[in-house]
Parts: sequence; structure tokens; C-alpha cells
Amino acid sequence: MSYILEIESLDLEGRGVAHRDGKVVFVDGALPGELVRAHTTREKASFDRAKMIEVIRPSSQRTEPPCPNFEMCGGCIMQHLQPAAQVAIKQRVLEDAFQHIGKTKPKQMLAAMHGPYFGYRFRARFSCRYVTKKGGMLVGFRESNGRYVMDMDQCLVIPKHVSDLLRPLRDTLGTLSRPDRLPQIELAVGDSSTVLTLRHMEPLTDSDVQTLRDFGTKYGVTWWLQPKGPETVHPLDPNDADQLFYDLPDYDLRMPFKPSDFTQVNHHINRELIRRALRLLDIQPEDRVADLFCGLGNFSLPMGRTAREVVGIEGSATLTQRATEAAALHGMSESAKFSTLNLFEVDESWLRELGYFDRVLIDPPRDGALAVSKAYAALSLDERPKRIVYVSCNPATLARDAGILVHQGGYELQAAGVINMFPHTGHVESIAVFEAGSTGPLALEELEQQDSQELHAAE
Repeated sequence: MSYILEIESLDLEGRGVAHRDGKVVFVDGALPGELVRAHTTREKASFDRAKMIEVIRPSSQRTEPPCPNFEMCGGCIMQHLQPAAQVAIKQRVLEDAFQHIGKTKPKQMLAAMHGPYFGYRFRARFSCRYVTKKGGMLVGFRESNGRYVMDMDQCLVIPKHVSDLLRPLRDTLGTLSRPDRLPQIELAVGDSSTVLTLRHMEPLTDSDVQTLRDFGTKYGVTWWLQPKGPETVHPLDPNDADQLFYDLPDYDLRMPFKPSDFTQVNHHINRELIRRALRLLDIQPEDRVADLFCGLGNFSLPMGRTAREVVGIEGSATLTQRATEAAALHGMSESAKFSTLNLFEVDESWLRELGYFDRVLIDPPRDGALAVSKAYAALSLDERPKRIVYVSCNPATLARDAGILVHQGGYELQAAGVINMFPHTGHVESIAVFEAGSTGPLALEELEQQDSQELHAAE
């Protein structure tokens, strides 16, 4: 039985949110403000799932999804919504998180950071499955239900030269000796090379290896192999071990990385994000700066171009080593130093042992920086950094940590805003700046003007 619903909002899985008989209904494919006809596909105690049958009154923000995989693929769930509206929803999610979780509010919301909407994804994981009934090997993302692998000929969010490889990749992998034992391929694109890491659960034959080499030569890609866990990742040919890097031209830096290292998926937005973070930090030449959860030095080394000293701390020894090597490559070993530590278990005594920092950047994983936030909140006023810039991939944990810094530590949440790192998805990347005491207002209007000019120039 079908029924008519008024769609009130959109959740981060791209579903319209409505109410029927006092119960929440999530409607696949519906947008805020629309009147739709739908029918229930799943009933739960606290909510229902529904499928849209007809749009009776469409939203002015509805657009035709350009990707032919849209309705089945589990990736770009918001392609039917205009990009500007997608960002507005993410900004509202961030504001709501601050209000309801952190019980705080930024003094100013920064303008959202935009970048390319397609061809932006330089890292991805493709699932592989050998299905005789579907003609052999399938290579692509999983369907929205998560059970099956999409039979994809193209993907609009990865670089075009990689999208063009999907069909040849399917045909080639299907000829290997055990195509049924190849569960996934990891993509990593650098500024001058493309790496495909093949997970294989059975040893490759000599013929398999030659097939991969021939494919790499023909299509200009480099193969890495993963026979077991992540620690077993290695290049098919040892001479290909050091091909991946991305440049940060504003800071005269080249950042080498391995295909298994964490890097941002969107290189364009990453460069803009570094610019914004450093402007918000407002580093002075005499400053001593900390970069917590520093990874391979993505923020640390740019900060080191201005600061007197940068200390980068990271939980992964592999990434710490990578950052140390990058510092040496650029002659920064004395001014940028790195160490390995579990930042989920630190306290204020550990911070005191590190010494005073004028500025701190925090860029944690989705779990946030709970221990670090509590430690900074526990320091006395003269021990605290003047400014903290927090880059987040999870608005809920950012809001939680903001509440600690503001309500327990006395920091002021000066500004925050979203970064559209993953267009067409529900992923919300954001940045926030905290100020200790009264050190003067931030030059946010000037910052906004500079960001706007550079983003328009990049477009």
C-alpha cells in the first residue's frame, strides 16, 4: 500500500526524513520540501524505511544525477541534490552537532570550502568478485545494500584515466589463475603515477605476474601486491617502490607516500585545507608549534616553513618514519621533529613534559581527540597554547571535544566551517579554531576573501 509524505529534511545517508502516524520514515531518493508517494520496505520499532514511487511536488534543488550507477551504487548518495545544497546540509549538520552535543556555538561560521565535484577521488577501494552468471569478473564499488559488487564501466568521482581502466581491469583479472581469490584492489593516485594494489589470497603464478606487468605497461599503472595483511603490501617490481608523491607548491614541498599510507583522497581540497589551517593558526616566526595526529607531515612540514620549531606526534610508527624522512628530504630535520605515541591515552602531565606550544593543530581520526582535549582543558592558563585549530572528519566527535575545550578549558570557539572533501557523499569534513583567553579577534573577513579568491582561481 502506498501513501503520501511531506519530506522534512535529509539525513547523511541521502534519505528523505518524514513522519507518518508519529513515526519517523526514511525515504530513499526523496529531498527536503518534496511531496512524494512511497511505500514501506522495512519496519522497525522506532522508524520505517520506504521507497519513493513518485515525486508529486519536486524540490527546486533536485537535479539529474550524471552517473549511470547512481541508483544502485552505495557511494555518491547525494548526486540528485545540487552541490550547493549538499554543502548547506553538511554545514547544518555541523552546527547542530555543536549545539546538541557540545552545547556550544561558534562565534562565526566560516564559508564552506569547495573544490571539484567530479574526478576528485585519488584514493578508493574497489571490490572484486568472480560471478559466472554475470559473465566472470566484476570490479567496482558495492551496491547500496552492501551485498553485491557493482558491474561498473565508469565512475565519475575517480580520475577519468582510472575510470577508463575499469572494463580492461575486469577483463584482465578474469584471466588470472584464481580470479575467485582476488577480493579487492586499492587505488592510490599521486601527482605523476597511479598505483593499483591487488589483494590476492592465493600465490600468483609466473603467468599471472606477466599478465599484470603487461597491463601496467599498456595502461601506465604500477602494480603492488598484498598477499596477506596490510604489512605485506609490496611493489610487484622493486624499482617502483618510490613513485608516489603529491606536491604542495605553496610551501615548496614534495610529500612521498606508499599506497598503504593514509593520505587525503582529494588533493585539491587538501591543498586548500592546509592554506586555511595555517591562516587560522597565524603562526609567527618565533612560535613553537605542535601537530597532533600528524600522519606523514601533511600539515607539519608546511607549518615548519614559518615556525621556529614544529613537533609532530602520531600513533603510527610507519607514518612517523615517513614524516621524518620527508623532513630530511627538505632540509628540515632540525626544525621539524616527529615521534610516535598513542594520543588516545595522554594526559596533562605528558603535555607539560613536551614544553610550551604557542599553537597546536589537531587532526584526529573519526574517534576524535578526547584525551588530548581533556589534557589541554586541564592545563593552567599560562600553560595553554594561544590557539588550537582542529581538523575533523566526524562532526559528532569534534562537537564533543569542543564542549570539553570550551566548558572545561575556558577556550572560545571562534569559528568553524565545513570542507567539501567528499562531494555527493554524506561525509562531513570540517575545521574549527579555538582561542585561549583574550588575544585579539581573528581576521576572519580577510581570511574568507583570500580563500574565495583562490578557490575561484582554481576553478
